[in-house]
Amino acid sequence: MLHLLRRGAPHPETVVLTPDWRPPADAVWLDLDCPSRDEEIQVEQALGLDLPSLDEMAQLEPSSRLYQENGSTFMTATLLARSDGEHPSGTPATFVLHDGLLITMRYAPLKAFSIFAQSGVQAQAPTCGAEAFMGLMDAVVERLAEVLERCSQRVQESSNAIFDRPRGAAFEPLLTSLARTQSINALGQASLISLGRLASFATLAHEVSEAPARVAHLASVQHDIQSLTEHSGHLATHISFLLDAALGLINIEQNSIMKVFSLATVILMPPTLVGAIYGMNFAHMPELSWKLGYPFALALMLVSGLGPVWWFRRRGWL
Repeated sequence: MLHLLRRGAPHPETVVLTPDWRPPADAVWLDLDCPSRDEEIQVEQALGLDLPSLDEMAQLEPSSRLYQENGSTFMTATLLARSDGEHPSGTPATFVLHDGLLITMRYAPLKAFSIFAQSGVQAQAPTCGAEAFMGLMDAVVERLAEVLERCSQRVQESSNAIFDRPRGAAFEPLLTSLARTQSINALGQASLISLGRLASFATLAHEVSEAPARVAHLASVQHDIQSLTEHSGHLATHISFLLDAALGLINIEQNSIMKVFSLATVILMPPTLVGAIYGMNFAHMPELSWKLGYPFALALMLVSGLGPVWWFRRRGWL
């Protein structure tokens, strides 16, 4: 699917591609959203470009992701997708600055693109592809900031739940929440690192380097990316601490349970021994003919059981 933004238009429009289609003169942004191979070929023929395939976009080598060719600048970054869903993931997205146009390619829904298309275009009104690129970068970074802020809130909620939880409450929901938050945070951090490389390389594009205001804008974006990356690293450290704390509390509770069973076993062992001795059916046992033999055995069992209790209390084990 192809979305096209015209200069001065409030929103992008959806374009139905035909073999003789050409971008209009007032186009500033072409967004290829999950395009088919036929759509890619038609856009390549219309623009005279060799756009990267999905496999090429997924490569991690900087030379395959950031390069200039025939006056056009190709930049690919891994962006966080589906952060609000059950299965967040990283997906490659390509930005191409070509002859006053911004061409983007993506194969997963990206909330930042939708936000920019709905409201960012009206607020910034890009007049060329470079300005659309700047606005889209702002939207992507702002979206990642929102995701990390939401992760911070979840981590704080998990921290309160871990240390304020009633004794015996289940830890599984807390550990699951922390693990999911860490997964989103790790994907966000990877996106930020990838975006940092992209923003640095974008300054080489003549559409950016020839405009000091855009160079300064990209420097501000890089500063925001660096700050968010540091925040993400701090968040990962906090999550790691909470996971260790939760596992430590689980071990403490398990040790307390085992301690109770161990003490109960030791306390009941002497009375069990006394009962076993007097439960033997030997013919010559003096206590069998003694009238006080039964009370004596019961008293001996009680004293032998209370003895370990007294000793444990004295040692501070109870």
